[in-house]
Amino acid sequence: MVPPSSSMDPSPPPSWFTPKRLLIIFCVINMINYVDRGAIASNGVNGSSETCDDQGICKSGSGIQGEFDLTNFQDGLLSSAFMVGLLVASPIFASLAKSYNPFRLIGVGLSVWTLSVAGCASAFSFWFIAICRMLVGVGEASFISLAAPFIDDNAPVSQKTAWLAMFYMCIPTGIALGYVYGGYVGGHFHWRYAFWGEALLMLPFAVFGFLVKPLQLKGFSPVESKKALASVETDPSVTDVADSKALKLDGRMMVGGDGIIGDELSKTSKSESIHNILNQLSRFAKDMKVLLVDKVYVVNVFGYIAYNFVIGAYSYWGPKAGYNIYHMKSADMLFGGVTIVCGILGTISGGFILDRMGATISNAFILLSGATFLGAISCFSAFCLRSLYGFIVLFAVGELLVFATQAPVNYVCLHCVRPSLRPLSMAISTVSIHIFGDVPSSPLVGILQDHINNWRDTALILTSILFLAAGIWFVGVFLHAVDKSNDGSQPVSTPRITSRKPLLDGNVDESLCEV
Repeated sequence: MVPPSSSMDPSPPPSWFTPKRLLIIFCVINMINYVDRGAIASNGVNGSSETCDDQGICKSGSGIQGEFDLTNFQDGLLSSAFMVGLLVASPIFASLAKSYNPFRLIGVGLSVWTLSVAGCASAFSFWFIAICRMLVGVGEASFISLAAPFIDDNAPVSQKTAWLAMFYMCIPTGIALGYVYGGYVGGHFHWRYAFWGEALLMLPFAVFGFLVKPLQLKGFSPVESKKALASVETDPSVTDVADSKALKLDGRMMVGGDGIIGDELSKTSKSESIHNILNQLSRFAKDMKVLLVDKVYVVNVFGYIAYNFVIGAYSYWGPKAGYNIYHMKSADMLFGGVTIVCGILGTISGGFILDRMGATISNAFILLSGATFLGAISCFSAFCLRSLYGFIVLFAVGELLVFATQAPVNYVCLHCVRPSLRPLSMAISTVSIHIFGDVPSSPLVGILQDHINNWRDTALILTSILFLAAGIWFVGVFLHAVDKSNDGSQPVSTPRITSRKPLLDGNVDESLCEV
């Protein structure tokens, strides 16, 4: 028998790895991730295509768009290319979290991200940088799916939404810093240096993900349990095979006195691997069915999709639209500064307000619908004004309200499902808001602008979609919502040995099946 104090119990985290330090580390990683999003959208890195006046005098392009001679549609596709990797990798990382330590999976993802961004810096063609942007999405998938559940596990009970707000505050702040960073580096040096800088900033965290003692997620078994299981199978006190001798004769493996043909073992191993893969797919299908029939989850994600459609287009086309509508001399700096201030204040305020209201799913929907509706009114009114200063004031108020939704929407994703489903919940939510939200929005807005050739009208049409998001979230207020964050919190256990009958007894096939 395995003693009660076996290594199958989760080991305590390192003493220096406090919850607050975990939050800070994840916030910095998230910040760097979204600095990349802002940098590639900035005028300094993204640049502009070649332009010619009526007299035939042409001005050479700048940045990525100018170097690779991209149309607005191609430029929009480049910003959305990361979604391909994110779409494929997010469900995979969420499923692997049940078999491998989630903290180590984050390390793998950050390593892929770092190498991919370095590839963007050395790109020699449009298709090469597009492929690198796809791989950036693979790296992002592991972190986005798994970081929020770690924060939810370690946050104080009365401040869970506030901690999530601090984490998601890094999205608008990172994008805004990316505008400033990309504009400065691209304007004073070269757009390639912006990507090299991001890769160097992320590299220590990628290494950190492999070197630090891994943490565990609620609802998942520790990785050490698999090692313990393996040790039980080979423990002499359990299996009594310490005195047995394995003899290899004429390509046949002899255990004690009974022979097991190597080919048969190989076939058994392959059959077992196929069986495990089928089990993984079956479990993934069952988990997906649970999510898709959950009305609270579906309504929350639909609202998030409409919301992200607008925010994604704002983040990519905002500086260029502001430059053309109001003739801003430094659109990157202005949009970046406004978004930093409003992103920080709005996101943190949303988290603290929900905690004050009482962190429940129904209250989260009330805050989501109300803040989005008021924010839509402010942003729509801002683009109607001719005055630059009036636009800045109203747009800042609108961003303040719109960004207040970041913590509540992810709170609903985490708390409307069981703990073991949280990584998949975050993964599917992330994939959905990108594939139906900001991924199509950037090229579609580019096509719309190419057709009507009026940035003000384009911005007004885009902003009106925020009213749709507010309406969808308002439906969630009337749904019966139950917080399931503490349901089924027992770990997903690894298989236990049903028989410890040694192989020497001659029942080889039966023992293999039981193990």
